[in-house]
Amino acid sequence: MTRIVSGFAGSLTLKVPKSGTRPTSDQVREAMFSALDARGILEGAQVLDLYAGSGALGLEAASRGASEVVLVERATAAATVCKLNAKAVSKAAPHKLTVDVAARSVQSYLDSAVGPFDLIFLDPPYDLPEAELAANLASLVRLLGPDSLVVVERSSRSPEPTWPTGMVPTRSKKYGETLVWWAVPK
Repeated sequence: MTRIVSGFAGSLTLKVPKSGTRPTSDQVREAMFSALDARGILEGAQVLDLYAGSGALGLEAASRGASEVVLVERATAAATVCKLNAKAVSKAAPHKLTVDVAARSVQSYLDSAVGPFDLIFLDPPYDLPEAELAANLASLVRLLGPDSLVVVERSSRSPEPTWPTGMVPTRSKKYGETLVWWAVPK
């Protein structure tokens, strides 16, 4: 069961696609968002959730104060689930909240996206080729503002992402099989 951990939609159960996704565990999301809350980055933030799956990361950010969220998911079934979850979270929102779902590939979205975004999540399938992840990261640089944060979730067995010029990692944290990297503009 995937749910919103905290904020105005805390405990709301999210729908998940029947197959083809690997939702971030509640434990990892809770740890990640505790650190984000401590940074004060969420209130009023513009959030981009790439490889959104159920939309759990972007919608958790919305529940904790983000004002705009874009969920990018290519798989038709997962994009449909994102739309249902976005509607449920938006309905509960006590503040103006915009959640858009882009049902297209991440690279296609990035090639035409307009930023800046305050917070960007990349939670690709663990088997995503490293070259594709590197291309995604390189495309993000132009979407970053001076205080933006990029959070990349990978398998703990994956190599460190290839960081593009214009982005530098600031920390990483392992949670069992999951490794979370944080990066900022250079």
